[in-house]
Amino acid sequence: MFSRDGWGGLAVFTASLFLFALTLGLQDSPLVPIGPGFYPRIVLGLTALLSLWLLITDFYFKKPAKEKDEEKLNYRLVALMFAAFGLYCALLPLLGFRIATALYVAASSALLDPPGDAKGWLRVLAFALLTAFLTHLVFERYLSVLLPRGSWTGF
Repeated sequence: MFSRDGWGGLAVFTASLFLFALTLGLQDSPLVPIGPGFYPRIVLGLTALLSLWLLITDFYFKKPAKEKDEEKLNYRLVALMFAAFGLYCALLPLLGFRIATALYVAASSALLDPPGDAKGWLRVLAFALLTAFLTHLVFERYLSVLLPRGSWTGF
């Protein structure tokens, strides 16, 4: 009936709805205009919508059997991505959010789609810097969420 993507979408959809329902029981504080469930509801709602989209596309747009057999599993890449994320988590308190995030985004982009020339490396660098800058801007300036400063950099 479903492929692995469909089963994954169903699991994430179910978990998102369950966790979303749990946020409805959080008590709002009269001193704060936005309650503690506001941001989790946004994230869980988007996650539920995207997983529902995955479910629907898996159900209506099946891959032919020939394409499924040609899929090559890349366990090495999965292990490298987990290692990169672990290194990011370790460097976050040392380098700070902006530098560690830029390095992580650049490394993960290069791992997922290795650039072949200087133009590709410039694209990876621009994407990493823009991602770190915009994420910092949105969270620190707009949402007033303090992001980690680096103990080595103070940045």
